[in-house]
Amino acid sequence: MVDAAHVKDVRLTAEENETITRVGPGTPMGELMRRYWLPVLSSAELPEPDCAPVRVRILGEDLVAFRDTSGRIGLLTEFCAHRRTSLWLGRNEEDGLRCVFHGWKYDVAGKCVDMPNVLPEYDFKERVTVRAYPTQELGGVIWAYMGWGWRRGSSPRRRASSGHASRRATSMFPARCRSATGSKPWRQASTPSTPPSSTAVSAATGRAWRDFEHRRRLPGWRSVWPPTAMPMPPPGP
Repeated sequence: MVDAAHVKDVRLTAEENETITRVGPGTPMGELMRRYWLPVLSSAELPEPDCAPVRVRILGEDLVAFRDTSGRIGLLTEFCAHRRTSLWLGRNEEDGLRCVFHGWKYDVAGKCVDMPNVLPEYDFKERVTVRAYPTQELGGVIWAYMGWGWRRGSSPRRRASSGHASRRATSMFPARCRSATGSKPWRQASTPSTPPSSTAVSAATGRAWRDFEHRRRLPGWRSVWPPTAMPMPPPGP
């Protein structure tokens, strides 16, 4: 019989539970997840240029996604830099998303490109930006990178994005769980040889933790969140 006095209590404390479940900016789990390309939308949710923008909430951030006139995908913070009006209510036109309140317009990089309510001699649009995240469209899925560092210039590497469209399917379904990414519903891309499964997701999360712990122990390692903590290194391959 095992003596209960010698059994280690492996239950999480309230502080430990907060550490592994909070994914907002500046949190340990949030910083970890931001080091990877994340699926945010299916391509079908932004079906054509200048279509209606879509709200996205991921990793505790309220964002808005849109496909501009040239077909590029923009993922911006939801609120206008002027009066904090939701850009989800804006007009997607002429390679930019225009705020419905005073008409300030932003491109996919988050730069303000038009201020119709400001006289030309007082125009200062080149100094106004909103937070924007890089995106790529692969395998019928729109991916975003929300972190800082060399991966910002890389591409998402997903086996499901390399096959022919006829052999690929993108599914979306609600999951009654507290997911590590903080995004619902859960999105997965799969091929006949790589069916979606919770086991694969758990394995990917485990690999992410091991990678994070390995790099954390390297000499000279330090956090790159917030962005002012250290300069952004040049993009890698």
